[in-house]
Amino acid sequence: MRSLTQAQARRIALAAQGFLDPPHAAPTMRTLTRTLARTGVLQVDSVNVLQRAHYMPLYSRMGAYDVDLVRRASEQAPRRMVEYWAHVQAFMPVDLWPVMRHRMASYRTQRHKWWGTVVTEDLTAGLLAEIADRGASTARDLDDGLPRSKEHWGWNWSATRRALDYLFVTGDVAIAGRNSQFEIRYDLPERVVPREYVDAPTPSLADARRELVLRAARSHGVATGRCLADYYRMRLQPGVDGTMAAQDAIDELVAEGELEPVTIQGWRRPAYLHRDARLPRRVGARALLSPFDPVVWERERAEHLFDFHYRIEIYTPPEKRVHGYYVLPFLLGDQIVGRVDLKADRGTGRLLVKAAYTEPCAPPGTATELAAELGRLAGWLGLDRVVVEPRGDLAATLTVAAVTAGL
Repeated sequence: MRSLTQAQARRIALAAQGFLDPPHAAPTMRTLTRTLARTGVLQVDSVNVLQRAHYMPLYSRMGAYDVDLVRRASEQAPRRMVEYWAHVQAFMPVDLWPVMRHRMASYRTQRHKWWGTVVTEDLTAGLLAEIADRGASTARDLDDGLPRSKEHWGWNWSATRRALDYLFVTGDVAIAGRNSQFEIRYDLPERVVPREYVDAPTPSLADARRELVLRAARSHGVATGRCLADYYRMRLQPGVDGTMAAQDAIDELVAEGELEPVTIQGWRRPAYLHRDARLPRRVGARALLSPFDPVVWERERAEHLFDFHYRIEIYTPPEKRVHGYYVLPFLLGDQIVGRVDLKADRGTGRLLVKAAYTEPCAPPGTATELAAELGRLAGWLGLDRVVVEPRGDLAATLTVAAVTAGL
């Protein structure tokens, strides 16, 4: 069995994620489409302290780009991507719509488990009829004034909103876009998803899970079975319902030669190498990674690849945070060499570095490289200045580097 070093696995993973692609002075729709094919999904999250989650992985790989490309790709014909529960809430290529029908069907059987008795057939039928008549609508547009539950912190959903969530995961409605308040606009799938994918036959369950595992393997380059299953949120082994388990698909792909079993230095679990994965001699990346970037979203994988212990602390009380509220890993070459807690202060036009820390592998020029990357990020966000606050072991040298760079 072939054996890989940790460094080789790391370079394979970064190549698969698109960090070998040459930078473009002006990224185009073709650039975005190619980048989406590399990542497979773009996780969506409402936190906007810096930039919304689905914009950042594209920036990390493409550089400064016009974010209107994302709106055009997801809201204008021919749509190239659509939101669904693919990893979690995420953009995915539109051709995955028929592949996800087994997941949609599974949610349909779990209506009472997840949505209780509030989501009735009369309510869902009424909402579908209203959307068919009105066109793309938000929950606020459709809400009939039903009382809102306040039982769970952070959520205040009406019965309408709960029913729309159910209709979304079952594929009875699709997301046509979002308004300026980031509210979802729901519409009928045939008015959102290109007709060829709406009308496409549903693949067998075996073919669907094979396709998802294969895409995960392409996006990872090399991965454990657990990583392959997690990418599209499948079980590794069958559950009681036997749906969407990844291990059988992995075994089939190994037998077909699409995946090669390998061992990786320091990894206890067996791993699988995609047959087309590239092993570059070096990776010359310089990028800030969103907490929701596929490179780091599976925290155990990030530790195995980069020796990088990472936890998102958004929901941690301020006094218990270790590194900060919205902390981005800093990728330099093929190593994560630091992390920065960032905030876009749009009112004053400043990119605030609330804290900056090095990792043990950080080379001497880390502060200079990070300052350059922060300047590039500030420019993309339309901010005029970079301000480094005095927290973290990298803050002092980063302040000097930022001043030297004229930031």
